[in-house]
Amino acid sequence: MVSAQVKEQVKNQTLELKEKYGITPGLAVVIVGDDPASRVYVNNKKKACEAVGFKSEEYALDKNTTQQELLSLVKELNEKPDINGILVQLPLPNHLDDKAVIEAISPKKDVDAFHAVNVGKIMLGEYDFLPCTPAGVMEMLHYYNISVSGKNCVVIGRSNIVGKPMAMLLLHENGTVTICHSRTQNLAEICSRADILVAAVGKPKFVTADMVKEGAVVIDVGMDRDENGKLCGDVDFENVKDKCSYITPVPGGVGPMTIATLMKNTLKAAKLQNNID
Repeated sequence: MVSAQVKEQVKNQTLELKEKYGITPGLAVVIVGDDPASRVYVNNKKKACEAVGFKSEEYALDKNTTQQELLSLVKELNEKPDINGILVQLPLPNHLDDKAVIEAISPKKDVDAFHAVNVGKIMLGEYDFLPCTPAGVMEMLHYYNISVSGKNCVVIGRSNIVGKPMAMLLLHENGTVTICHSRTQNLAEICSRADILVAAVGKPKFVTADMVKEGAVVIDVGMDRDENGKLCGDVDFENVKDKCSYITPVPGGVGPMTIATLMKNTLKAAKLQNNID
């Protein structure tokens, strides 16, 4: 599995960092409120930190935490030398301004790559960190030797977290990229021409077999629940799988890659902050 390989590399480099320089990468995860999905993600991130040898700190704040309290905590973490990466688990409760919180994180510790500075660098192709999910998708494509160059790539979804950066990374590797969204006309027709189709729309089993070209590569970024409450993706996996050359399952496909990339970003942050190549 690709994610296991990435984590193994991070683990070995972390060991080297400890032995050579006495540095242990540190990740702080902030969670506000008691959203069950967020709690699962945070626990998975803590387990991953443990597995690769990082120091991890969790800050679980009450759902009534004020904007000021959250910003003060971020400021404190920005100044902590043993914390190299800061991650504020989204979504935040409605009364909090997630944009202001993201902008308060130091770009050097922004291991999610959501800060405007890091987003701008991704646009230019001169980045330190890449958003974890799109970067994880690219890592999978590389692992299976799937070339993006010259391919017709379609991304369904235009969020700042997945859709937009995903399109940019495919573009950096010379893909011809179309971004589709809720206002797109002839969506099925556009998707059915894609050599590489990335579904990041947040609707269970939204991508059906008639939307997929024979032999296409299908990447499912969705994490939804079907009518029986069972975990599923944005792609109707059972009906699409026989039509494509590659398809990622849900759960178990892109999810573990997202966490593996977060570990990679935190290690890189620790090296950058300590001027280590």
